[in-house]
Amino acid sequence: MLHSRIRIMAYLGCKVTKMKMSDLPPENKLCKLEISGAIARISLNRSDVFNALNTELIGELISIIEWTTDRSVSRNSSLVDLDGDKYLRVLIFTAEGKHFCAGADINMMRDAGARSVEENRADSERLDKLFNGIWAHPCFTIGCIQGVALGGGAGLVSCFDYAIAEPKTRIALSEAKLGILPAVIGPYVYRRVGSSNFRRLSMMASRINSDEAMRIGLVDFVTESFEDFENKSNEIAEEVLTTGPMAVTEAKELTMTFDRWNGSDEELREWTLDKTSQMRGSDEGQEGLSSFLERRKPNWSSE
Repeated sequence: MLHSRIRIMAYLGCKVTKMKMSDLPPENKLCKLEISGAIARISLNRSDVFNALNTELIGELISIIEWTTDRSVSRNSSLVDLDGDKYLRVLIFTAEGKHFCAGADINMMRDAGARSVEENRADSERLDKLFNGIWAHPCFTIGCIQGVALGGGAGLVSCFDYAIAEPKTRIALSEAKLGILPAVIGPYVYRRVGSSNFRRLSMMASRINSDEAMRIGLVDFVTESFEDFENKSNEIAEEVLTTGPMAVTEAKELTMTFDRWNGSDEELREWTLDKTSQMRGSDEGQEGLSSFLERRKPNWSSE
């Protein structure tokens, strides 16, 4: 087992890092973090208020996102740390209780009316840091969405790489009902559903069911019941673990590069040629090709 881990670290070009999976994670009261091998499970735990987002919960989630980012495979260029413990490759988000997330906490919304423009901007920056942290996380992210996901809850859904809903799920960009805009969550929802759907959802601010959410691409799969979340999320996680961990992160970066591209078509074509050559020549690319030709599992596959 030890020799196998050493070979894995060698082909990925492992570098000495201070990040270890045994490091204590951030202290949390309103959410929960559980690690099982290369998979981290994060659960919102404010079921008494339908997991509404307040300053404390947002801060705790940001801390977890940063902690897991620092302990991902791609950030450390290795499948395991120096103790042989697996670095992270998949994050699964769930929520306790009847609803996934009812949006902003009512007390936080009430306080916003009395705050200055600068204070409200600071709150918005904190919220965007959470959304962007999930959107750009180097691991593959999965969200299990039950009940309602409103406002900021819909923003969370939009940031996941794979979103699973159940038949009773209802999602809304509900901000316009309060005379405000889904501006902070807007870029993430827009990228998920496109221009016309974002325009309609943000203007009407009404709830859509799980079938409609899947039709427009806001969610990726609808289970038959709430009880199916665990099986489906585990199935997706296991599928991701068969792919090259660096390739997963690079695929996310590739998508964001396309989103932001402002050069010519010719320049884009040249860039993709360079990127393809780079990945084919990487340690992971060479291992993937060798394992295919040798009819064996690549070193990154689950043992």
